[in-house]
Amino acid sequence: MGAAYFYHLTRRPLEETLPVLLGRSLDAGWRVVVRGQDAARMDWLDQKLWLGPDEGFLPHGLAGGPHDADQPILLTTDADTPNAPACLMTVDGAEVAADEVQRLERVCILFNGDDPAAVDVARRQWKSLTDAGCSAQYWSEESGRWEKKAEK
Repeated sequence: MGAAYFYHLTRRPLEETLPVLLGRSLDAGWRVVVRGQDAARMDWLDQKLWLGPDEGFLPHGLAGGPHDADQPILLTTDADTPNAPACLMTVDGAEVAADEVQRLERVCILFNGDDPAAVDVARRQWKSLTDAGCSAQYWSEESGRWEKKAEK
């Protein structure tokens, strides 16, 4: 049974934080699905991942191609996970179900701490997932480094 990790982004934007988490997931040997809500935003993330970071390449693809099942990192707006991931990362308030948290090694929910609507969505997701019996951790970078602030 996995756990949901909530990442409250306040110092670094998504395009800086996501590659770090993706790199760590690949280092752990995990395939990853990154789920968003907007196709244009996923295209934007795709471009950001192709451009950096300077110290490494993150092999990935946008869902809808002929090789989705082979992608180590798959960007999508869909609930389908054709690349058999061990980790799901959601951005921009994308939905995550309790059974996904329980089935996968890890679910990472990244949300913009400067957006009150995003914070509200993350709070609702925390409540929904923990009420369903999922293990959850809340991580904040408020101090300048990531610190675990809550666990349930």
